[in-house]
Amino acid sequence: MIEFQPPAHQDPAGRPSVAEQVFGQLQRQILSLDLEPGSKVSEAELAKALGVSRQPVRDAFFRLAKLGYLLIRPQRATTVTLISENAVLRARSIRTALEVETVRTAALTLSAESLDVLDDLIAQQDAAVRAEDKAEFHRLDDLFHHEICNGAGVGFFWELIAENKGHMDRVRMLSLSFASRDAWNDHVEIMRNLRAQDVEGASTAIRNHLSRILQQLDRIRAANHEWFAAEGE
Repeated sequence: MIEFQPPAHQDPAGRPSVAEQVFGQLQRQILSLDLEPGSKVSEAELAKALGVSRQPVRDAFFRLAKLGYLLIRPQRATTVTLISENAVLRARSIRTALEVETVRTAALTLSAESLDVLDDLIAQQDAAVRAEDKAEFHRLDDLFHHEICNGAGVGFFWELIAENKGHMDRVRMLSLSFASRDAWNDHVEIMRNLRAQDVEGASTAIRNHLSRILQQLDRIRAANHEWFAAEGE
């Protein structure tokens, strides 16, 4: 049985709302594959388990469905979506188009402060790899790419990427059992080119980084075929 922590109530210090906390817990469980693709999730049962009303759970379900994590069908059980290979490839194409453009700008415009933040994130990622903490590495990986977008003045690019990468993120999480060090090395190479203000080098480095999933996808699907949707679904 999946364990969920009862949400804390919002306070003046800015604690996330109950709906935000429920969303965060569910998203983490889906990303970690603790809630496996195809699993049924009940709005009523989850609200009871968390000791909250059904509205924040309903709000969280709606957001997760928009991101591609849940399939909500009237009069039928809500389920965690099977991973769609087509959605993964679509997300990679979107990320590549936006992030290549981002690093080309970032290579010439990132401030010394942003570069230092990125270096610190890479150091934290190294620690996560050594600790074999996949969830922490995934979190820091997202922060690294997000910070490059912000530093280049195109933070809204990351919003577009985040809206489309739900299926891709689960494949990324599965890949970290064997490829987290490769991902870290890619980040080091991206960072080297950004510091050198090498526009073409940074562009090539981000393309190579985002293309890794193409090499990993067949391996991951073969090992976890029951979690993937059939072609055309």
